[in-house]
Amino acid sequence: MNTLVRWGKFNAVGAVGMALQLGALAIFNRLWPGHYLVATAAALEITLVHNFAWHLHVTWRDRCHRSAVAGQFIRFHLSNGLVSLVGNLALMPFLVEGARIPIVLANAIAILICSIANFCLGNNWAFA
Repeated sequence: MNTLVRWGKFNAVGAVGMALQLGALAIFNRLWPGHYLVATAAALEITLVHNFAWHLHVTWRDRCHRSAVAGQFIRFHLSNGLVSLVGNLALMPFLVEGARIPIVLANAIAILICSIANFCLGNNWAFA
């Protein structure tokens, strides 16, 4: 598949995942006020599982082999999960406390910053 087409599919899945993550973050932040990093991590994990399933069937469906799904899931978590977790948890305090950006908007910015690295890791390792 053409890399540009794959990038478009990655971003389409990512847009839905971003909406899911931001919605979950807003809900979790209401449930656990003052603990936005815990809320961020919980919302991120839900989104990782969602995005993996959709990337497997849309973005990298040409690389989907039933025998390899468990390995792809582990690699996806180790790559996209680690980049997203470290990136989000490192950027959120800077954006929320330092720049005084509202939590959900700050998380949207963090997601967008991490997206390029996540595409490269997904394309070249997790789903390779």
